[in-house]
Amino acid sequence: MQFQDWLRSLRFTGGDGTSEMDNLKTLLPSLPSSFSLSSLSLSPSSIIGLGALASLTTYWLVTRPRPIQPPCDLQAQSISVQGDQSCRRSALLTDDNLLEFYYEDTKTVYDMFQRGLWIAGNGPCLGFRKPGEPYQWISYTEVAERAQVLGSGLLAKGCKPNPQQFVGIFAQNRPEWVIVELACYTFSMALVPLYDTLGLDAMVHILNLAEISMVICDKEDKAESLLKNKEKGVTPTLSCLVLFNPFSAALLERGRKCGVEILQLSQIMVRNIPPKPQDLAVVCFTSGTTGTNQFLSFYVAHLNPCSLLYCALSLSLLQVSMFCHGARVGFYQGDISLLMDDIKTLKPTFFPVVPRLLNRIYDKILGSVTSPLRRALLHYAVRRKQAELSSGVVRNNSMWDRLIFNKIQASLGGNLRFILTASAPISPTVLSFLRATLGCLIFEGYGQTECTAGCTFSMPGDWSAGHVGAPLPCAMVKLTDIPDMNYYAKNGEGEICIRGHSVFRGYLKDEERTGEALDADGWLHTGDVGQWLPNGTLRIVDRKKHIFKLSQGEYIAPEKIENVYTRCVPVLQVFVHGDSLQSYLIGVVVPDPEVFVDWAKERGIVGSYEELCQNPVKDFYLHPEMFSVSNGLLTPTLKSKRVDLRRVFSEQIAQMYSKSPI
Repeated sequence: MQFQDWLRSLRFTGGDGTSEMDNLKTLLPSLPSSFSLSSLSLSPSSIIGLGALASLTTYWLVTRPRPIQPPCDLQAQSISVQGDQSCRRSALLTDDNLLEFYYEDTKTVYDMFQRGLWIAGNGPCLGFRKPGEPYQWISYTEVAERAQVLGSGLLAKGCKPNPQQFVGIFAQNRPEWVIVELACYTFSMALVPLYDTLGLDAMVHILNLAEISMVICDKEDKAESLLKNKEKGVTPTLSCLVLFNPFSAALLERGRKCGVEILQLSQIMVRNIPPKPQDLAVVCFTSGTTGTNQFLSFYVAHLNPCSLLYCALSLSLLQVSMFCHGARVGFYQGDISLLMDDIKTLKPTFFPVVPRLLNRIYDKILGSVTSPLRRALLHYAVRRKQAELSSGVVRNNSMWDRLIFNKIQASLGGNLRFILTASAPISPTVLSFLRATLGCLIFEGYGQTECTAGCTFSMPGDWSAGHVGAPLPCAMVKLTDIPDMNYYAKNGEGEICIRGHSVFRGYLKDEERTGEALDADGWLHTGDVGQWLPNGTLRIVDRKKHIFKLSQGEYIAPEKIENVYTRCVPVLQVFVHGDSLQSYLIGVVVPDPEVFVDWAKERGIVGSYEELCQNPVKDFYLHPEMFSVSNGLLTPTLKSKRVDLRRVFSEQIAQMYSKSPI
């Protein structure tokens, strides 16, 4: 019986279950029922011609592109939990029990790398390059050995092999960064990444809150900035700095004077205590735009595990997931202006990106096509490739790829098979265009740092745009009512809440903020507003809190900016707006009628109040009527009704954004 099933599986079938022979018959003209081959009198050349046609037809049937078979029904990508339509789980699960471990023998980040080591052995792991040179690779075996030795060196310098030991790292992403990370995991210590963009106050806050005594840096200038804080007496716990790069004798002396030991990385690389699934792995700092900065405590038991080129620090968990499968990871040179050269050299197969980079690629492609004929040909080729996408076919070897898109694909190395975009929404137009031109799988995900990056992911085989996919098997997603914004779960809209093994345990030493983020039932309240689509996918439609993210990933608190503008003499009211598909802000300003005319006159601009409001101002629309309770733009407590403001000025907002590219 099994053999018969296997034979049947070899039969070529179309997407609708019809056989290829049935499809072929539809291409042939209808013949009389009395027709038979014996009634034909064919010459030898005709027979040869028919044989050649039959051979070509057979070859086409065997080699024609096949659509990707989705792992579930694309019209039902998520399933309601216990009949609650506002709470949904992945359709890939057989029941309501969420996926906790992808592999039963891989339950921590340490286990993930060990699994990759078992798969790849002495194969390449971490890649780096110098300007004008090819990539050099460090093997899995060597990375594991270096992590072991470095971890032992950290113990020798007084670090304790437990999750309460915090080790800071202040460096650009490079192979040594990963080795330090793995060294901490090998000995059950927790890593605390520090970033250039945080500023002095935030850096001091991190070091003191986590009571960090040791920080590992890449360059001397970063060590100097840390020593400056130590000399001021604001980071009393700091006692040791370890540098990747060589440093001067002056730095060593400066450290000695303020009680900080400074060492080269090689000096401490001279036993093994792997972590448990419930142990703390990394303390990640997230910079909010209001209030006190926050630390996120992550535990390493719940990651859902190709060549990876550019991995920002926030993607380090994704990077470790690649290690789990023995993938090689190549790093850029550290100079963003050389990124495209690094891509061409490395030829990555997997490329995680932020939407802003994809927008730049999109703009560059369109900007390079100047003549009307070439532009028309490009758009026609895109439409033909998008037609293939709609039937599930993803490829880079079509006629249009060879004629039109090969140079575009070569600029990204020519080997791309999989792109992941996250951190901010991407325009459906850009996403559909690049899926056609790049000829590879492009998936979109949604999540937060607090839920270990991802909670939804677009399904293989679903190449529609305008949503962020269905819940991952490790998470449940539900929508809750937001009466103030007129969003109700019964209508399939509301605040996005996440629960599952991937949700963080809380903010470090901040029970109050932890209680605000996590409710009593373990649901993480994201502050984002979502909408369930009929096919079970999630669309992001709004933001509950007045904080939003621009396309480059920058968080904005508009009320703080508005407070600054309203302190300006001619400004009476202001509404600041941002779009997650755009990289900059725009605003609506109501000038103060009592002072605006005189203020403008002093600057050589003469006119009535109404005339002055008609003058164009870059990225601002001047509105002559005050926001008020009576016109529905203010609450009874005189707070801006942001949803209504956005609706009332939607035309002006669209016009301001239309003046600049994405």
